[in-house]
Amino acid sequence: MSNLERIEADLARARDAIRKAVQAKNHSKGNDDQGFIPTGSIYRNAHSFHQSHVEMEKRLKVWIYREGEPPLVHDGPLNNIYGIEGQFIDEMESGKSRFMAPHPDEANLFLIPISVANIVNTLYKPLVTYSRDQLQRVVLDYIGIISERYPYWNRSQGADHFLVSCHDWAPDISEANPKLYDKFIRVLCNANTSEGFKPQRDVSIPEINIPYGKLGPTPQSTNPDKRSILAFFAGGAHGNIRHILLEHWKDKDNEVQVHEYLDKKKNYFKLMGKSKFCLCPSGYEVASARVVTAISVGCVPVLISDYYALPFSDVLDWTKFSVYIPSEKIPEIKTILKGISPKRYLKLQKRVTEVHRHFMIHRPAQPYDMIHMLLHSVWLRRLDVLLPS
Repeated sequence: MSNLERIEADLARARDAIRKAVQAKNHSKGNDDQGFIPTGSIYRNAHSFHQSHVEMEKRLKVWIYREGEPPLVHDGPLNNIYGIEGQFIDEMESGKSRFMAPHPDEANLFLIPISVANIVNTLYKPLVTYSRDQLQRVVLDYIGIISERYPYWNRSQGADHFLVSCHDWAPDISEANPKLYDKFIRVLCNANTSEGFKPQRDVSIPEINIPYGKLGPTPQSTNPDKRSILAFFAGGAHGNIRHILLEHWKDKDNEVQVHEYLDKKKNYFKLMGKSKFCLCPSGYEVASARVVTAISVGCVPVLISDYYALPFSDVLDWTKFSVYIPSEKIPEIKTILKGISPKRYLKLQKRVTEVHRHFMIHRPAQPYDMIHMLLHSVWLRRLDVLLPS
């Protein structure tokens, strides 16, 4: 058998094991489950997810192309709202990841280690143009180099290749040559289905604000009975949805507390921790770091967005731990949230605490954390692809 035939045979065994686990409703022990087995309603199919994660641990091998130099390649921001980009690249290139392939012939996925955030921070300083031309050329040139030197991109037309970016401009890399990127897996925070994001091919990841010296928001575990605020939001009027939210609710209601600027004496995170529901409206882009922050402090996220493909929704059922309110129903926020019974709220809040592990970053990465969930989402796309030998 050729290397590709062996890879495809191995992936076929993974598909078969997942299928059998679903049929038998069985949980097989993973190599490093650390005592955790996913169960409950927050998962679309817990048996499928668990077995798929087990198979990923056994079989996933990612080759990271060596071409290029920092800061545009093999580097990325480790903090603030684009930090997941650098954290992922750093994790995969640390030498500690079990998923690193020792040779490209053994890989079933290939990482393009470009940082869109670093390209923007390097090539667009000072900012004299919003043209995406420079960004697009860097990515096109990189793919041109690796497709000339190696057979892997050409044999799959990019279907087993992926790039990770949380920058707002990342989706625009495809516009320079849509045909070239037709099968390429884009792992994005800005997962807007009205702007070309395709959930069957692309991967949506959470936007997370990573403070310096930490790996995410500080968790809180306020008892639901002590959450005295019905709903809370504080933030600037970025984008149309936030304009509508502030127009209807800014400083107008004691139960639905909406502020454009928070008094310096008040603690943003403590107020979220005292709230039953945290409003997470889209800004200029569909994703909001407030979603992960809300989950971290045990606050039920209220997703106010249009065209947002939610992170990890291949395996997570967001209806079980969040509330969705379309932008046209912003005037009805209080009525909608008041209509949620205490019993249902307690269920939602309990599930928020359960799902939290999937929105945490660890270094080195741990099973079922955000980095593993990101990889698992890409792994699922690879399982959907059959490459001809």
